[in-house]
Amino acid sequence: MTLTIDEMATFCKKKGFVYPSSELYGGIAGFFDYGPLGADLKENLKRSWWQFHVHEREDIVGIDGSIIAHPKIWQASGHAECFGDVMVECKKCHERLRADVLIEDTLKIQADGLSAEDLQKLIIENKVGCPKCKANDFTDAKAFNLMFTTNVGPIENEESKAYLRAETAQIIFSAFKNVFETSRMKLPFGIAQMGKAFRNEIAPRNFLFRCREFEQMEIEYFIHPDDTNNCPFIEEVMDYSMLVYSSDMQLNKKEPKEMKIKELLENGVIKTQWHGYWLAKEHQWFVSLGANGSKFRIRQHLPDEKSHYALDTWDLEYEFPFGWKELQGMANRTDFDLQQHMKHSKKDLSIFDEGTQKKIVPHVVAEPSQGVDRAFLVFMYDAYEEDKERGNIVLKLSNKLAPIKAIVCPLIKKDLSELSREVYDVLKTEMHVQYDQAGSIGKRYARADEIGIPYGITIDHDSLEKKDVTIRDRDSTEQKRVKISELKDVMKKLISYEIKFEDL
Repeated sequence: MTLTIDEMATFCKKKGFVYPSSELYGGIAGFFDYGPLGADLKENLKRSWWQFHVHEREDIVGIDGSIIAHPKIWQASGHAECFGDVMVECKKCHERLRADVLIEDTLKIQADGLSAEDLQKLIIENKVGCPKCKANDFTDAKAFNLMFTTNVGPIENEESKAYLRAETAQIIFSAFKNVFETSRMKLPFGIAQMGKAFRNEIAPRNFLFRCREFEQMEIEYFIHPDDTNNCPFIEEVMDYSMLVYSSDMQLNKKEPKEMKIKELLENGVIKTQWHGYWLAKEHQWFVSLGANGSKFRIRQHLPDEKSHYALDTWDLEYEFPFGWKELQGMANRTDFDLQQHMKHSKKDLSIFDEGTQKKIVPHVVAEPSQGVDRAFLVFMYDAYEEDKERGNIVLKLSNKLAPIKAIVCPLIKKDLSELSREVYDVLKTEMHVQYDQAGSIGKRYARADEIGIPYGITIDHDSLEKKDVTIRDRDSTEQKRVKISELKDVMKKLISYEIKFEDL
């Protein structure tokens, strides 16, 4: 059974993963609070991303930029004037709608990136009706800027006007020179950042998928402008295959197909080695944390869909219950952003190239950029399973993502609590564990299964004499005895996948 997005929202609230924000006062659309389990899962997800993309590489460094930046940053990037979606308003009920979403939901066609004129034409020609009141009389389609504004300082006027950042990328570009001069990095190299972003969405929808406050994980990868198609890491992914939906396939009504990176590059479907490399690496990251690789595809933007500055753009998409949707956008931005900031700031952001003894402005050949919240949804969907034999839900989260790694359970309270507490105290210094002595052992296991706890550790009367415990595996329900003296080391290796449960 596949949960609808509303059913997933209900499950997340019931189990303490995610709640509607400000629910006490009726809520506020597009904002969510992560509960005890969700906060831990989200933190584990972000830590895994940082480990994979920053700590395990020599060519990427990280920053943590400010949420509020100088407003000229957003003027230089174009966000202050033209960052938005196209909106229409129903003249009868005054419901305000995002025009491309209205088209996609009604006509079942791709509408992202279409102009206001094209969207209005489709609405009129197809007599598209309001989903709320069914009337088909809308105002003219017009752009709506998504930037949240605020004021800096005690006086509110045009000079004090500022913006909450709509993306993390521009903070990386504005900090580029400082990072380059202090990090001792050389091209090619990347700058990574995780952090909050804000967009005043016309119609936030689909739970965590489209919010007004969200978190991003992003890399801007800089290369030499004369060496844009030479990725030294490309051999690592040449035989890696993914489901591909190219621009040609979309225009000619062809079905997506599985292709290797090597084939995509040789046939010119992907234009640069760097783009192919990063698309494969991002797919690998999801799969490495337990996501189902067959539910992902890479989709190339159509010619009229690409941003004006992009040489080529691909999205990593996931098949949600509400359709194939973007998880990650990856554009070849060339030197557009650095050039824009040089133009508006009147500052030189070029760097000295020792090889040519000339100043150059690096290109961004790929920018793996994704939402933490959307990734959270992916892992929840791929982990969720209704087990008919057990008669309960099993959330098969990766050991690395699971909020709680194990429960420690005395089989019965009497006589076993003291040893159980000792076991709990030993493990809690190494990992997040939970102590549970309420209810039958079967109910305790079921509760643990439903929130994704990988292992149950049970102390029984034999434990008092033999100084061992039973470890139960969440996914297989198999059980094995392990000496208490070895338990901490065994659990650390199980959680990190250094050993498999069946090999105990």
